Amino acid sequence: MKFFVDTADTDEIRDLAATGLIDGVTTNPSLVAKTGRDFTEVVKEICAMVDGPVSAEVTALETDAMVEEGRKLAKIADNVAIKVPLTWDGLKACRTLTQGGTMVNVTLCFSANQALLAAKAGATFISPFIGRLDDIGEDGIEVIRDIRAIYDNYDALSTEILAASIRSEDHVKRSALAGADVATVPPQVLRDLTKHALTDKGLAAFMADWEKTGQTIL
Repeated sequence: MKFFVDTADTDEIRDLAATGLIDGVTTNPSLVAKTGRDFTEVVKEICAMVDGPVSAEVTALETDAMVEEGRKLAKIADNVAIKVPLTWDGLKACRTLTQGGTMVNVTLCFSANQALLAAKAGATFISPFIGRLDDIGEDGIEVIRDIRAIYDNYDALSTEILAASIRSEDHVKRSALAGADVATVPPQVLRDLTKHALTDKGLAAFMADWEKTGQTIL
């Protein structure tokens, strides 16, 4: 499974990208607003840090304006993926943009039926929101499983499942088990994937034993 980091904080992205674990970045207007910086400048800087897709979201709500904004954003860098909402206008914009060779991430997906429509419209990525589904008492991971099963039934569908609204390490694990192609993860959740009490305990024991030897490597 590929990892995208869900943030517009360039310091965070730079630090995480240095690990080689980051395959892309997702942003949205809310995340960029938190930086207090110019939207285009932020996206351009992020695109220079990572080789993979960087999602930049349109703010228009009708098709022609979405397409116009999408084409403008796509000029920032070759690895920009245009983010459009899962509405009729968004799907039409998706079709137009993908036919023009632009990557498109269809966002705010909450059902397998919506994901099927996005794939038919040519979406590069579909972003089902796991955490928000869980918030209303539905099973976000089950939606991932349903989308995976539907996509696997049809060779013509090449859309990648991008698990979004991830809140925890468990969401990451269960998304991978359910067959998501990508997980877009907040920086802290990604860091937390390294943590385990037995890792900390084992390291402490190793270091204590090493100290007793009085040796140094350097």
